[in-house]
Amino acid sequence: MKKTYKSFLSRFIFSLLFIAGFTSGLYSQTNVEFEKSNFPDRKKELKAALKEIELGDALYQTGGGNYTLALDHYLPAQGFNPNNALLNYKIGKCYFNSADKTESIKYFENAVKLNSTVSPDLPYLLGQAYQLNLKFDSAITEYKAYQESLSPADLRLVAKEITKKIQEATYGKELVKKPVNVFIDNLGPSINTKYPEYNPVINADESVMFFTSRRDNTTGGKKDPQDFKYFEDIYTSYNVGGDWNLAINPGKPMNTELHDATVGLSPDGQTLLIYRGDNGGDIYSCKLKGDKWSRPDELPKTINTKFHESSASFGPDGRTLYFVSNKPGGYGGHDIYVSKMNEKGKWGEAVNLGPVINTEYDEEGVFMHPDGKTLYFSSRGHNTMGGFDIFKSVYENGKWSEPENVGYPINTAGDDLFFVLSASGVHGYYSSSKAGGYGEQDIYLITILGDFKPVISNSEDNLLASRTKPVKETVIEPSLDLKTNKVTLLKGTVMDDLTSAPLGASIELTDNVKNEVIATFESNSTTGKYLVSLPSGVNYGITVKADGYLFHSENVDIPATTGYNVIEKDIRMKKVEVGSKIVLNNIFFDFDKSTLRTESTAELDRLTKMLTDLPTLKIEISGHTDNVGSSAYNKTLSESRAKAVVDYLIKKGIDASRLTYKGYGFDQPIASNDTDAGRQLNRRTEFKVISK
Repeated sequence: MKKTYKSFLSRFIFSLLFIAGFTSGLYSQTNVEFEKSNFPDRKKELKAALKEIELGDALYQTGGGNYTLALDHYLPAQGFNPNNALLNYKIGKCYFNSADKTESIKYFENAVKLNSTVSPDLPYLLGQAYQLNLKFDSAITEYKAYQESLSPADLRLVAKEITKKIQEATYGKELVKKPVNVFIDNLGPSINTKYPEYNPVINADESVMFFTSRRDNTTGGKKDPQDFKYFEDIYTSYNVGGDWNLAINPGKPMNTELHDATVGLSPDGQTLLIYRGDNGGDIYSCKLKGDKWSRPDELPKTINTKFHESSASFGPDGRTLYFVSNKPGGYGGHDIYVSKMNEKGKWGEAVNLGPVINTEYDEEGVFMHPDGKTLYFSSRGHNTMGGFDIFKSVYENGKWSEPENVGYPINTAGDDLFFVLSASGVHGYYSSSKAGGYGEQDIYLITILGDFKPVISNSEDNLLASRTKPVKETVIEPSLDLKTNKVTLLKGTVMDDLTSAPLGASIELTDNVKNEVIATFESNSTTGKYLVSLPSGVNYGITVKADGYLFHSENVDIPATTGYNVIEKDIRMKKVEVGSKIVLNNIFFDFDKSTLRTESTAELDRLTKMLTDLPTLKIEISGHTDNVGSSAYNKTLSESRAKAVVDYLIKKGIDASRLTYKGYGFDQPIASNDTDAGRQLNRRTEFKVISK
C-alpha cells in the first residue's frame, strides 16, 4: 500500500511538471505584447523595458552603425519579455547588420514562431541569414516563401533579386561540395582588432602589408557622422621571419582626419594607391622616398572622375593601372577599367575591360598579379554564392578568360573582398566577416596547399579541426588551381662597388627581342633595395643607372614555361673612373660568329648614349671567350666580336679616336671553365674606361 501511494504521488508530480512545461511551451510560442495586462505585477520592470525599447528604436531608425548600439537597449527588454515578435525581429535585424550576422537566426526564427507576419520582409531576411550560415536549403525555402507572400505588383519589383538569391544558394550548395585545397587563418591580434580591418595589399615578396582599419586611434580621432564609426586610416606591418609585426599607423601625410583607405601597392612596395572620399571618391598615389612617404597626389582625370573610383592595382610594369569606377557608360554599377602610361609618363584614357569581366552588378577589389596576366576581383555578378565573391580571369591571346569563382572556403555566402596573392602563389590575403573573428571584418591568410586535401565540411568546427590535423584522403578535387602563376622576382641591393654604401638608382627593363623599354623602377634611396617582377616569356635586358656611375647591365632570359622563381642579386655600381670596367651582359652574337644579333640593339644604344653624354670619355671594348678551342682561334673570334661593337658605335656617330678594341680569348676568365655556367660567364663583352 505504501509503495502504491508513492508510485501514484510520483506520477501525479510528474504530470503536474509536464503540464507546467507544456503550458510554458505554449506560452513561449505566443506573441506577448509589452502591455500592463500581460505583466500586472511587474509595472516598474515593464516601464523600464519600454524605455529601453524607445531608446533602441531611436537608434534603430537611423540604421548604419547604430544597429549595434540599439542592441544595448533591445537586449535588456528582451530579457524582460523574450516572447515579443516585433522585438525579436528588430534584434535579428540589428544582428544581421552587425558583425554577428549569424546571431540573427535565432531571433528571426523566434519572430516567425511568435508571429510570422510581424514584418513582410521577415522570410527574406531569415533566408539571407540562413544563406550566410551555409544553410542553403533552408534559405531557398524562405526565399520561396517570401515570393509567395508578395502581391503580383510587389513581386515584379523584387522578382529578379529573389531569383538571384535562390541561384546563389543553389550554386553555394555545389561549391561547398568541392572545396579548394587551402588553409584559411586569421592573421591574429598583431593585425586584427575589435574594429574592422580590410583591404590588405602586399608587395610581391610578401615582406610588407598595408591595410585599412577604423580604429579609435585614427588620425584626428573623429567618427563619420553617416555610420558613427571612426574614420578610415591606413596601417602597415612588416613580415619578419614569417610573422607579421604589430601594425602601426604611419600618420600624416599618408593619413588625414577624414577617410584614407588602401586600394593598391606596386609589386616593389614603393608606390601606394590610396582612396579618399574627395570628389565622389578618388584614387591618390604616394611614393616611398628613402624611409619617408610623400604627400599623396591625386591621379589625373583620365582615371578620377566626379563619380566613385574605389579600388586600383598596378600591373608589374608600373605603367598599367586597373581600377574600379561607377562612371556612366559601364555595364553595371561599378566596372573595372584599365589605363596605360605613355612614354611621357602620362596616364592614358581608361578602357572598360568589357562584358567578360564586368556584369550588370558591381565589380570591386581589383588586383593584377605580378605575373601580369592573372586578374583577381570581387563581384556580385557571375556565379556567386552570396554577396561579393572573388573571381579569377587570365588574359591570353588578346582576350580575358571566363571568370572562375575561386571557390569555397575562400568565398563564403557573405562579402569576400580585396583578395591579393603573393608572387609565389602560395599565400593569399583578403578581408572577410567570418564567425569567430576579432571584429566586424578581419584580415585572413590563405595558404594554398600541396598534394593532400583536408576534410572540409560546412561546419567551421570541422574546418578548424582539419586545419590542425589534416587527413590525407581523397575528396572531391578542387575546381580551381591558384598556383599557376609564372613570374620571377629579381631582388637585392644596389650599392657602391668600393664602399658597399647603398645607392638610389633607376632600373630599366627592356624586352631585348622587341628592343622596347617595358618598365622603369627605382631602388630605395636609403636602403638601396630593389624588387622587380618579371613575368615569364621574355628575354629581359636590365640596366641600372646612377649619377656618377657607369651603367650596369644584366640579362635574364625567362622561357614562357618557367614557373615561380626568385633571383637574389646585389648590384655593385662602378664610378666613372679610369680603369673601371663593366660586362655588357645584353650583347649577343650568332653562334661561333662575330655577327651582332638584333637583341643587342638596346644595350648598344645605351652604350652610345653614355658616350654621347660623356663626350671626353675614351673606352676599350674587349672580347672574351671560354677555353673551348685553340688559343689562336679564340683570340681571333673575341677580337672580331669587339671590333663589331666598335663599328656599331662609329656608325652611331661616336668618334673612332675614342674607341679601341681587343680580343683576349680565354686569357682573362672570371669563372671556372669546368662548368657550363662558368663557361657562359667567361663568354662576354666588356668595356673599360681608358681616360675621362
